[in-house]
Amino acid sequence: MQNLVEGVPAPDFSGINQEGKVISLSDLKGKKLILYFYPKDNTPGCTAESCNLNDNYEYWLSKGYEVIGVSPDSEASHLKFAQKFGFKFNLIADTAKEILQAYGVWGEKMNYGKTYMGVIRTTFVINEEGIIEKIFKKVDTKEHTSQIAKELNIK
Repeated sequence: MQNLVEGVPAPDFSGINQEGKVISLSDLKGKKLILYFYPKDNTPGCTAESCNLNDNYEYWLSKGYEVIGVSPDSEASHLKFAQKFGFKFNLIADTAKEILQAYGVWGEKMNYGKTYMGVIRTTFVINEEGIIEKIFKKVDTKEHTSQIAKELNIK
């Protein structure tokens, strides 16, 4: 598992979105990116986080940011999730967990005393040059936009 830190280049990735299109980090060169990793479509925390970012999508675009969500769910699951809530941004299906591992967010978790492997909810803010500007490991799912904007001092 990779342990990324702020100030280093973000690992390049390519993945398939909910519409079957290939999305790559290299395609976003010159744009700022909010890349968020979440455990599972249609679960309470993941829905709250995704809806918060979607509700503020125009705000992020106005600040020069693109938003992309990544989870190990399938394209079909992402499509249903995106359609159900009207998401305007890409959700990448990382069923092979390659992007998750490259970003160090696939790891051991514990729930009700049981240990298992899963997605460690994390958000990376990547600048126009592809450098990780900020990493959020303690994500406020209901107020994620405010959390990111406050930390980056964006008005």
